[in-house]
Amino acid sequence: MLAGLLAAVVCWHAAAAESTAAPDLTPEATVTRYLEALKAGNFTAAYDYLSKGMVENKSRADWAKEQQWSMQMSDAKIFEFHVYPGKIDGDKARVPDLLSSQDKFLNQLGLPEHELYTLIREDGRWKIDQQLLLEHSEQGKWFPTPAPGGK
Repeated sequence: MLAGLLAAVVCWHAAAAESTAAPDLTPEATVTRYLEALKAGNFTAAYDYLSKGMVENKSRADWAKEQQWSMQMSDAKIFEFHVYPGKIDGDKARVPDLLSSQDKFLNQLGLPEHELYTLIREDGRWKIDQQLLLEHSEQGKWFPTPAPGGK
């Protein structure tokens, strides 16, 4: 019981320190930090990079608990990711990402996923407001094509 309480306090302090340490990040850095936090299973830290709409106005603790349960139930694993340069248009940005992950429901084979994150300015910072999986026909606009003979 005490160990669990100490872990919760450590996570809370780490999340609070991180949110004050990074006053404003680029859209690409925001997506990178979010994915790093998810990969590490640090959902309390991941929360800082999401808009109020993306977390559905849930508290940090409630959202983190829900994400942890979802990742455990789906046996989801993030192996690696590559964030590509985004495009900013006023208070909105779009950032592509190539994700290597696997879960037991949607991506059992661990196929690469071409994602597109939409970020908005909220509370003076870039926050992730939407995440889409791009169909093959939509990928060319956001992802560079491999060089001839490349993989």
